[in-house]
Amino acid sequence: MLVGMDSLNLLRGRPVLRSLWFVFAAVWALCVTATWAGAESQAPSAPSMRIEGLGKGSAPLDGAWQFHLGDNPAWAQPDIDDATGHDGWEQLTADAPWGAKTHPNTEGYGWYRKRIDLTLAPGAPSDVALLIRGIDDVYELYWNGQPVGHLGTFPPRVDFQTAIPAQTYGLGPARSGVLAVRVYKAPFASNDDGTAGGFEGVPIIGSPQAIALVKDSLDYKWLQRQQMRFALTGLYGIVCLLSLFAWMRDRSQRLLLWMAVYALMPTLELLLNGLRLQASFILLTFAMQFAIQLREISQWYVLIYLLQLDDRPRSMQWIKGIAIASLIAGALDGALGFFFGGMAKSTFQITDAFLTALILPGEAFPILLVSLAMMRRRRLDSARWIVASIALLNDVMYAVSNISQQGERFTHWPLAGWLQDAHVTVLGNNIGLQLLLRTALFLAIVYAVLRYAIDYRKRQNALEREYQNAKEVQQVLVPEALPAVPGFNLASAYKPAREVGGDFFQILPMDGGGALVVIGDVSGKGMPAAMTVSLLVGTVRTLAHYTQSPGEILTAMNYRMLNRSAGGFTTCLVVRVDPNGKLTIANAGHLAPYLNGHELAVHGGMPLGLEVTRNYAESTFTLRADEQLTMLTDGVVEARNRQGELYGFDRTAGISTHSADAIANMAREFGQEDDITVLTLSRIAQAEIRDRELTPEELSPSPA
Repeated sequence: MLVGMDSLNLLRGRPVLRSLWFVFAAVWALCVTATWAGAESQAPSAPSMRIEGLGKGSAPLDGAWQFHLGDNPAWAQPDIDDATGHDGWEQLTADAPWGAKTHPNTEGYGWYRKRIDLTLAPGAPSDVALLIRGIDDVYELYWNGQPVGHLGTFPPRVDFQTAIPAQTYGLGPARSGVLAVRVYKAPFASNDDGTAGGFEGVPIIGSPQAIALVKDSLDYKWLQRQQMRFALTGLYGIVCLLSLFAWMRDRSQRLLLWMAVYALMPTLELLLNGLRLQASFILLTFAMQFAIQLREISQWYVLIYLLQLDDRPRSMQWIKGIAIASLIAGALDGALGFFFGGMAKSTFQITDAFLTALILPGEAFPILLVSLAMMRRRRLDSARWIVASIALLNDVMYAVSNISQQGERFTHWPLAGWLQDAHVTVLGNNIGLQLLLRTALFLAIVYAVLRYAIDYRKRQNALEREYQNAKEVQQVLVPEALPAVPGFNLASAYKPAREVGGDFFQILPMDGGGALVVIGDVSGKGMPAAMTVSLLVGTVRTLAHYTQSPGEILTAMNYRMLNRSAGGFTTCLVVRVDPNGKLTIANAGHLAPYLNGHELAVHGGMPLGLEVTRNYAESTFTLRADEQLTMLTDGVVEARNRQGELYGFDRTAGISTHSADAIANMAREFGQEDDITVLTLSRIAQAEIRDRELTPEELSPSPA
């Protein structure tokens, strides 16, 4: 061991050997340095984009960008190693989303990075601006590690504004650096094809003035492509206002109301989805989905009323239930966006698919309505059948397009894309097949509704003339002034439910004193009822010259009514009042009269006009002094309040001793639904008769 140390010391002490030792160390250091340099030269490096001599113009940031799925805040920094192949980095171009390239059906986070070496031309503005055409869905921009702008909010409270296709941001006076873009793609909906995510177009860098000009140019081209849509929406708006005003004049015309709603929806859709509002995409989607469902439902009802399918109340109730369910499902589907950040992706997509499955059948509902109208073979005019045919074509295409879109990222069916891409270009406007069909359907509906409104106005005018004629006839047949009957007080009250009613009454004084009192109710309304009343009144007045028997009068009236009532009938009560107070009553299905608040037990009979009746039985009673006989129609008994409660026989009996006007007014205030007619007859006391110096016949006592 001592020998070795001595030998080494001996060698170090010699000048020549000492020189060799230093040479050997230097050669070894050079070899190591060369090896490291070679290794570094073989490692991949991220490309850098050179933009030289940029003046007042702009340049696209095309070519390859460094791309990485996932999220790491450090990726915003300019000095990280983002070389292709290192730590998961790859290259993508920005001319299309990542879903359309190498990462289909990919949601969540992703980062883009691009190194830029920029030199400006003499006289160029010192500041640099950036234009982003569009990014799915939320993004943040970093220039040399510093945030310079964003659009939307990241999880857990996700929101974005994809309706805005281009945004500009200032990068300041920087000349070279790294542009990093952090992106979040929201979960796919049931009708997404899986091609979205990230850049939708190549960003552009340049002077602020040049970037502003590029944005103005993009906006102008967008406006030019929307001319057809704006024009059609303007027509919809005009039709909406006209239909609404027409409906307000006549609230019974539900077709006009639903036409107003149907014409309003395109305007609402344009406001929500066509004007690039800088508002929450999630909120707009919720409102848009609700508007779409309301548009579909209003189209159902327009077709229902145009095709005259509203004649079955039970079917209309079912349609109402389906419409409400469809509206609720659409609102829930639109509200799913509020849960982007707080709901698991699988739960979100399963819920979306379930709600969509509830909505889709409703889109095919017009096909069912048109088919139903064809099966019933309705006698409709040509305008309505044109509407039905175009609605069928439009809805078949709409339903097929929407159904084929569902799950498209898994099925890869190209049908929806073919239908959406089929278009013609007119003056820079892309007019697709769906837009053409909707325009044709709109014009057909407007034409049909206009025809309907004109025909309805004609029918209304004719009906108003008919009502006026019937009213004039009824004013002649229902006496306003009652004739005087010595020894008796008579009063009447007549309250028709509509302009023309079916009630009638007559008071015919007899030659020997007393009178014939007739009260009745004709089924039906309007001119037919008025004509029936005129026939009956004429018959009664003729018969009164030949007989004063109530039973014989009803028998003759029934004979005249047979085969002339068109399936209807008439109830009638005839009362002969003798001067001595004797009452002879015959009844043909009418309400029995009340005497001093008690219903009289009169013999009943069949209403007039239903079957041959040889005779009507008569009942006799006595009306004493100060007693009141009350006769009325069923409008009093059948009055109904808002709770659906009938006035009824008990209440009627309780008020039967009141005056005619009081009885009619109480029933009317309770809730009139039918014509109300009340007649009261009371016998005057002997003292009143003597004061009036009546004849001895009037003073004769009435038999018990």
